[in-house]
Amino acid sequence: MNRPTRAQSHRAHPAFWAFVAHRASGLALALFLPVHFWALGQAIHGEAALESFLAWTRNPIAKAAETILVLLLAIHLTGGLRILALEFLPWSPRQKTAIAGSAGAAVLIGLLFLLNLGAGA
Repeated sequence: MNRPTRAQSHRAHPAFWAFVAHRASGLALALFLPVHFWALGQAIHGEAALESFLAWTRNPIAKAAETILVLLLAIHLTGGLRILALEFLPWSPRQKTAIAGSAGAAVLIGLLFLLNLGAGA
């Protein structure tokens, strides 16, 4: 009988994937930060430059990217809350449920944001 190796068994645990999602979302947010600063910098170049950038943000690709950004923020927030819970609360067998709940909350936040985008159109 082939038993999974220790490395294979921990990768099947939801906590591993919660860790990966938290780290990946943090990395994606860090990569987004220079773009955010560039966008804010458009205001320095005058009203026309800023308005031109804001007009570009109204296209569907920018709206999709904005929704993904909010989803990444929600994933990172809920992952951070999970880590705080691990640090300060006693361990319980319901950790898998908590991980699933935090993932669901992140998706819900992203969907609510997306629905709000549609209402503002």
